Amino acid sequence: MKILHSNLIGDSDRHLFIIHGFLGMGDNWKSHAKKISEYNYTVHLIDLRNHGRSFWDNKFSFEIMVDDIQNYALFHKIQKFSLLGHSMGGNVSMLFAQKLPDILEKIIIVDIIPKKYKPHHHEIMDSLKSIDFKIKKSRKEVDEHMSNYIEDERVRQFLLKNLYWIDKENLGLKINIDVLYEFKDKLSLELQDNLNYQKPTMFLYGDSSPYVEKSDLPLIKSYFSNVEIIKVPQAGHWVHADNPSFFLDRVINFLN
Repeated sequence: MKILHSNLIGDSDRHLFIIHGFLGMGDNWKSHAKKISEYNYTVHLIDLRNHGRSFWDNKFSFEIMVDDIQNYALFHKIQKFSLLGHSMGGNVSMLFAQKLPDILEKIIIVDIIPKKYKPHHHEIMDSLKSIDFKIKKSRKEVDEHMSNYIEDERVRQFLLKNLYWIDKENLGLKINIDVLYEFKDKLSLELQDNLNYQKPTMFLYGDSSPYVEKSDLPLIKSYFSNVEIIKVPQAGHWVHADNPSFFLDRVINFLN
């Protein structure tokens, strides 16, 4: 059984698993984890399969990622925990709540809902898949290549966190780009109609995010009966980065 890589922050018998989004990694959440850990939590910054420092595997689906999280908890002998998932990680968290509600305490879903989204990662994935590391020998050169596909410098900086030095002369990607490229059009999650998760749930979404609209809110309430829905001001899809103080205040209050 392969076990996901994680970075643990804090030392408590209360556990929070943070599940990152597509093309992200647990370390994206390190500053937030440090703050949350001050409120009597051990925060697990988990790298999903084919991301970060976790193992690579040709199998990749929401169901498999749920199994990975369960195996991680079993391996570390954690019987109860809370989940915080952003974007794709939010989908994993919602499916986990549907399949294994008894081992959860609370869940926090960040800027994603269980509906069909139009595929919109093609330019990002094409930019990553087309990098020729035999030619591109620096972070700057990779950034220049990606700028032909992606205008938004902030998005490029997020993606460039996946670069690492294989050796002194050669760069590579931490993500398994071949497998994730095939998954780029399968990032939507539609839950079973009979789900009614009754444990404490929080949904946070950015007021300028294209991922959640006001008309989506009844759908959230139909699946999660004990839910608090919060619109985060001055925030897009990266809610936690756009308005970190507001985000952390709401998350910490909810967890405690």
